[in-house]
Amino acid sequence: MAKIALLNNKGEKVKDINLNDNIWNIEPNDAVLHNAIVLSLASLRQGTAKTKTRSEVSGGGRKPWRQKGTGRARQGSIRATQWRGGGIVFGPTPRDYKKKMNKKERRLALLSALSYKLKDNELIGIDSLSLETPKTKDFVELLNNLKLKDKKVLIVTTELEDNLLLASRNIPEVLVLSNDEINTLDIVNADYMIVTEDAVSKIEEVLN
Repeated sequence: MAKIALLNNKGEKVKDINLNDNIWNIEPNDAVLHNAIVLSLASLRQGTAKTKTRSEVSGGGRKPWRQKGTGRARQGSIRATQWRGGGIVFGPTPRDYKKKMNKKERRLALLSALSYKLKDNELIGIDSLSLETPKTKDFVELLNNLKLKDKKVLIVTTELEDNLLLASRNIPEVLVLSNDEINTLDIVNADYMIVTEDAVSKIEEVLN
């Protein structure tokens, strides 16, 4: 059974906690993990890019010159695609980039991401994340104690306390989520994942 050290706010080891191997120590599936990341990134795209075709550009209703006898190439409209100010050929149109993935694959991708955090020693257990004040400097001190300064950190806890949210929101590299909000993209995107002992139990309860 896999284990991680449980630390306090000063970065001192309190005890070891056991992890469920079926959740935190599976053989990661890279293909499914990649597909889940692509799905997550695709869902963030707005898909609102749009250009006008020659039928949508204003003007150009009259033939610019007669068909024959001018010595110039025949033209039907000054809004044809070869003209400046004309329509765009094969330009982008609004579309939905969302992809589909079944429930078992989503779960496998999440378990793979969690397992990589353990295998790469990027999973840190902490006994409590209660802060006495909402000051950013107190939270920075916590990160320094855990030797995570200037690292992209994902914090997972059972309760989103106001002091924790206020103290961490000015640090762009830090993301705080509750245990029921974790997702594959945020886990993979973080250099380190800090999880409370209660959050470990809740995650195992849901995913087991």
